[in-house]
Amino acid sequence: MLGEYRIAGRRAAEIAESVERGVGAGELIPGEVLPPMRELAVELGVNPNTVAAAYRTLRERGVIETAGRRGSRVRDRPASTAREAIRVEVPEGAMDIAQGNPDVALLPSLSEALRVAAERAARRPALYGTPAVDDSLARTARAAFDEDGVPEGPVGLTSGSLDAIERVLNAHLKPGDAVAVEDPGWGSLLDLVPALGLRPVPVAVDDDGPSAEGAERALRQGARALIVTDRAQNPTGAALSAERARELRAVLAAHPGTLLIEDDHGHGIVGLPLHPLAGGTDHWALVRSTAKAYGPDLRLAVLTGDEVTVGRVRGRQRLGPGWVSHLLQDAVAHLWETAAVDAREVARAYGERRDALVGALAARGVEAHGRSGMNVWVPVPDETGAVTRLLHEGWAVAPGARFRLASPPGVRLTVSPLTEDDIVPLADAVARVLIPAEARRYE
Repeated sequence: MLGEYRIAGRRAAEIAESVERGVGAGELIPGEVLPPMRELAVELGVNPNTVAAAYRTLRERGVIETAGRRGSRVRDRPASTAREAIRVEVPEGAMDIAQGNPDVALLPSLSEALRVAAERAARRPALYGTPAVDDSLARTARAAFDEDGVPEGPVGLTSGSLDAIERVLNAHLKPGDAVAVEDPGWGSLLDLVPALGLRPVPVAVDDDGPSAEGAERALRQGARALIVTDRAQNPTGAALSAERARELRAVLAAHPGTLLIEDDHGHGIVGLPLHPLAGGTDHWALVRSTAKAYGPDLRLAVLTGDEVTVGRVRGRQRLGPGWVSHLLQDAVAHLWETAAVDAREVARAYGERRDALVGALAARGVEAHGRSGMNVWVPVPDETGAVTRLLHEGWAVAPGARFRLASPPGVRLTVSPLTEDDIVPLADAVARVLIPAEARRYE
């Protein structure tokens, strides 16, 4: 048990820190069984209650899990080990389609927006006591929500989608609560949920979004929250269809106490209409990030929701960072005012690459998914083998393990870096890796 690693500490916080340090250093590996509480207490010369408190803290942080008589063990994917660590080194000459970044050629220049923001700051500097959300930005955001049929609600701002989701979860849930999440789904979110001490419950995803049956099952089993990506789902490219949205609304109507969180990070880069789910539960939030349309470094997301949820997020924010920089708010307001990004043109550009790749793969007998956004999901029988062989073919793809809980293996291909000339060579390489030579359609 534990091999050469020795847990240390006299206080619960010190013991928990020692375990986390071992996990972070790779000396305590996933699945490693921790000593029984009484045994560790004797070894450290502390009260068993001190070890129990340390283990409880580690469970709440998503580092360990307890399985009854089998004891406590390091989680298969501890919260201190980010899924982004599951990656491959890209050798010289290979094309990197693993990172999930937007095409920089489709991002607007921020020079003018930041200049305008700086001039506004000179005229009316944001000082303590300034309202956290600029009125004009809030009005513009609310008008866009109204246009898409999102129910009425106040507007808040956070430093990106994940910040918003974390704040909304903390506003209503406590450690140990279950959260229904998409599987496959956004790796950062799948890391966040256990890091908050919450328990992720996987819900299967197809091209039209999360399964209504899966969502119903998760809520019936006690999940207190459901997180749904409306469009450009990462990693599968799924987008809620009108029919799937109706099915999910019916599920939520039967569970009005569910906290609903909708992530519409694809706003500004997707041409498909939004089919919001909000309105059937007591507490909800819909989040829109500027990252994909304007660049990942523009750390701003707008959210709306019921009065209680947004009020709690704002209140807790006041006790932390206080507000999102008004320089960023003014820069985003300028980008919106000048229509710096033509969402239809950006959606068309990503759509042409994505559809071309999905079509080329289908023509070669390879199953692939990608209804919206910038990613294509390809089911594979063996992730490690597929990733390694594609790397030898000159293509670095994202291992599906970054995005999965219980769903079958796959790999994610991001179309942002691709040109028209890349589609056929990439499809040929994927087919060579996944399909035996005698079964290939294109040879």
